[in-house]
Amino acid sequence: MKVIVDNKIPFIKEAIRKIADEVIYVPGKDFTPALVKDADALIIRTRTQCNRELLQGSRVQFIATATIGFDHIDTEYCHEAGITWTNAPGCNSASVAQYLQSTLLLINLLKGKNLSEMTIGIVGVGNVGIKVAKVARELGMRVLLNDLPREEKEGSTNFCSLQFLAEECDVITFHVPLYKEGKYKTFHLADEAFFCSLKRSPIIINTSRGEVIETAALLKALENGLISDAVIDVWENEPDINLSLLYKVFIGTPHIAGYSADGKANATRMSLDSLCRHFGIQADYHIAPPEPENPIIIASTPTEAYLKMYDPRKDCEALRAHPELFEKLRGDYPLRREKTAFSVITP
Repeated sequence: MKVIVDNKIPFIKEAIRKIADEVIYVPGKDFTPALVKDADALIIRTRTQCNRELLQGSRVQFIATATIGFDHIDTEYCHEAGITWTNAPGCNSASVAQYLQSTLLLINLLKGKNLSEMTIGIVGVGNVGIKVAKVARELGMRVLLNDLPREEKEGSTNFCSLQFLAEECDVITFHVPLYKEGKYKTFHLADEAFFCSLKRSPIIINTSRGEVIETAALLKALENGLISDAVIDVWENEPDINLSLLYKVFIGTPHIAGYSADGKANATRMSLDSLCRHFGIQADYHIAPPEPENPIIIASTPTEAYLKMYDPRKDCEALRAHPELFEKLRGDYPLRREKTAFSVITP
């Protein structure tokens, strides 16, 4: 079996040797029809567009994306061509929740906002949104949930309309997949009309997909005071992001909210498990991130402890210093562990 693997997928090399006969590693943007023509499987990230142009005439029968999102896979073509595909739902949900937790703590610390007096609206209540809601409640926030697909299945008891969030919320955070068309379209979900409907000048957070928010409308909302600030991890037109927006937002990072080592290990494990199931392979492999350099954290407050575990200001400073290195900052992202890897000592 021959497998082509994105060379930025971590913790995979030793494990996949026990599964595949031949493995080729390339950057995600360098997958070509000639390269994949005689491959049996691809393991990719969001930078590889798996469509008819790439796949037609190849012997590829299986694609795993080591990501939650799968809008870079032409699922209709794969169905037509008999190609099985899989993603890694929930793999980095705890990592995104960690990013949100640190961000909310910084809003309290640097902006003087009392979180227990604030209402947060969560748009998209899947694996990530559920964990973000838990974090927000632990911080004392009032939590409102918006998820149209879930509301249709489960009823409206636990969910609110987007308009209600626009009227009630001090923070609105997006955790939806990108759907460009259809009943649950999320492309430019936050457009000019959405920003004009806001009543409390909220802080906007986006860690889902850049295209969920219309950049021009977001900039205009910042300039006109329709929102008080923004935290943006995902951008339209990555890696050629809008620099005006980068320097206006409270925090801007290079699409790394879900990039903990724990989340990456989960995604790699899920991708290889799916590969083995598809091809009927039994292989003994172990995937786990290395221990943090300093697993013991000494901190006098929970806020200090959590920000020592992860402080998004560092990623923001790096991106603002070199926005032209967006892909490098993302691709070579340093080891970051989630809170389960640490022990906290209070002096």
